[in-house]
Amino acid sequence: MSDISALELKEKLATAFILDVREILEFHTYNIGGLHIPLGQLPERIEELEVELDQEIIVVCQKGIRSRTAQVLLEQAGYSNVKNLRGGLSAFHRI
Repeated sequence: MSDISALELKEKLATAFILDVREILEFHTYNIGGLHIPLGQLPERIEELEVELDQEIIVVCQKGIRSRTAQVLLEQAGYSNVKNLRGGLSAFHRI
């Protein structure tokens, strides 16, 4: 499993494929864009990603815990370049 720092994400934000796995209210309160699929819905909605299995996917949540779980689910589904935002959007918001 691989992580990405908030600073690294900020540098590639315009070109990154971001998957936000927080709940709806969290996403509408603050987000950095990307595809929004709450973690609990990810197994049923994984086909919505529409990315190649080797394309970089950066998974985000508030603290980095739910996104770590999503990372595991995506890797089990065959995605090979999935990164977890270390510290979550809390870390991103601080930079």
